[in-house]
Amino acid sequence: MAAGLILSALWISSPTWILADDRPNILIIFADDWGRFASAYAQVDGPGSPNDIVKTPNIDRIARQGVLFRNAFVGSPSCTPCRSALLTGQYFWRTGPGAILRAPNWDSRLPAFPLLLHDAGYHIGKAYKVWGPGKPVDAPFGQQRFAYEKGGRRINDFSETVTQLVAGGSDIDAAKNELYEEVECNVEEFLERKPKEKPFCFWLGPTNVHRRWVKGSGKRLWNINPDALRGKLPPFLPDVPEVREDFADYLGEIQALDAVIGRVLGLLESRQLLESTLIAISGDHGPPGFTHGKCNLYDFGTAVSLVIAGPGIPPNRVVDDFVQLMDLAPTFLEAAQLPIPEAMTGKSLMPLLRSTSSGQVESGRTFVVTGRERHVAQARDGNLPYPQRAVRTKDHLLIINFAPERWPMGNPYHLDDERAPSSAALEVNTYATFSDMDQSPTKAWLVHHRNQADGKRFFEIAFARRPREELYILASDPHQMHNVADEPQHQQLLAALKDQLLGELKRTGDPRALGDDRFEKPPFTDP
Repeated sequence: MAAGLILSALWISSPTWILADDRPNILIIFADDWGRFASAYAQVDGPGSPNDIVKTPNIDRIARQGVLFRNAFVGSPSCTPCRSALLTGQYFWRTGPGAILRAPNWDSRLPAFPLLLHDAGYHIGKAYKVWGPGKPVDAPFGQQRFAYEKGGRRINDFSETVTQLVAGGSDIDAAKNELYEEVECNVEEFLERKPKEKPFCFWLGPTNVHRRWVKGSGKRLWNINPDALRGKLPPFLPDVPEVREDFADYLGEIQALDAVIGRVLGLLESRQLLESTLIAISGDHGPPGFTHGKCNLYDFGTAVSLVIAGPGIPPNRVVDDFVQLMDLAPTFLEAAQLPIPEAMTGKSLMPLLRSTSSGQVESGRTFVVTGRERHVAQARDGNLPYPQRAVRTKDHLLIINFAPERWPMGNPYHLDDERAPSSAALEVNTYATFSDMDQSPTKAWLVHHRNQADGKRFFEIAFARRPREELYILASDPHQMHNVADEPQHQQLLAALKDQLLGELKRTGDPRALGDDRFEKPPFTDP
């Protein structure tokens, strides 16, 4: 497989084809830890979820101008492997070191779409996070050679910075505006440096939706009332004041992201670039510090928002096809009239984007495969991963946990000894215990109510060991709460889904399906 990757990379890096001069600009807005939360989804899914509460008019605008994807999923619900898959157009297990968080050195032989666009004459640039954590930082985007961040990086600490500015005497709107202007300054510098004859590709990757945020900032900065979430949280989360406030703060950061998107769209519009720009907006996995979210293969962890608009894309469509974010790399290459490297396992979305249809557009896009290996290194003794793979169809979710004896969210370090973490520690220190769930007030509530009548069930849902196989029937169990893998009436279905999943893993060279234990050894288990 490695040899194939090298050949593909060499083939694409020396362009000899003739390029048209009408290639679109490409703007990618990709946020940390932003799951499937936008007010546009409330309109297509119906009421009863946090999407009723969050307000994202600028994301919704792009959805109206193009396509809202109802079934978009990440390749892995962990920052580095998700981004490795997106940038290379391949399943994360094919990206070598990029398959784990805090990856060792990036394999430069892997074809990465931003550098392919650069080699083909695109003016490329980025602000904030593209790939990582891993070494070198943002390696698939040329590291910092194409960074435009002199205007400032404070958007990445949105609620913290705005709260400080307000404490210093600024009003809330003025404080927000300071941060928006920094982003605009970065984008303006990039556009000013663009040669007139070149199309551009710009990646905007704010990290404000990543933990941690200021407690209560959702209400103070965005007037999101936590009690408005009563009855709208998924059933695996306790519907209590602490968790509602935590989720309201999360939605506040999404609204901050949306406000930034609005400023960038306005900037493109003022320069008469909006109509010639392909715009893709998404995030790298589900919510951090919440049950079933980040680091989980349930929908709450793997389903994400995805809206795309641009030249030649008919507007006002909701597409039901199952897509994975690795599909974006071949999409951008096809939009730029470039050949797609054979190594890419993703499939271009351009046929979906150019179609005038809504609903199911391509008959073959009926499932996605997701997975994960190692997230936090020290989550388990020996720096071992928690290997999982899953297949998601319209009606079912099957998860295989390859090492069910391990703790899915990390070992319960010090949970019942003299070093047991306090609630305050659990709100700020991911590594205190169960390290594959981010620090949060929700995590603190779960751990400190684990032996109480109102908390034991929620604690077990979040942290308990899981069986090797999990099967969920989505028509009756949309939140994936009731595993039916052991029930006799579902054995035929279970076998069919296992064949489908393992067949795709073997077809694409997943070590887990080929008896290769590389992810259990260095460098994948190095500290």
